[in-house]
Amino acid sequence: MERSKALTALAALSHEARLDLIRLLIPLGAAGLAAGDIGRALGLSASRLSFHLAALEQAGLLHSRRVARNVIYSVDAGGMGRTIAFLLNDCCMDHPEVRACCRRADPTADAVSLLPAS
Repeated sequence: MERSKALTALAALSHEARLDLIRLLIPLGAAGLAAGDIGRALGLSASRLSFHLAALEQAGLLHSRRVARNVIYSVDAGGMGRTIAFLLNDCCMDHPEVRACCRRADPTADAVSLLPAS
């Protein structure tokens, strides 16, 4: 990944609402979630949500698609992977202690609490 693209992605992730958005969408995979449902789950107004979604999409971290009257957003797994790989490989030079800190026993534990109630 080019340094400028990595910096754009990292800058996009450097906001609490955007991190929450990624955490919400990651467990949903390619199915994603409608913009309105994302806004309700995160307590964001339509204009604030639109701003954050655009930043993440322009950074290559989200995909959007139209389904009927809804816009569905999902995480671009490749974009997220390239960003993380840039940090681990290019910046941290694959340092074993840094890699060890990246392991997590239950990757969905925190994200599940952000999902909208059924």
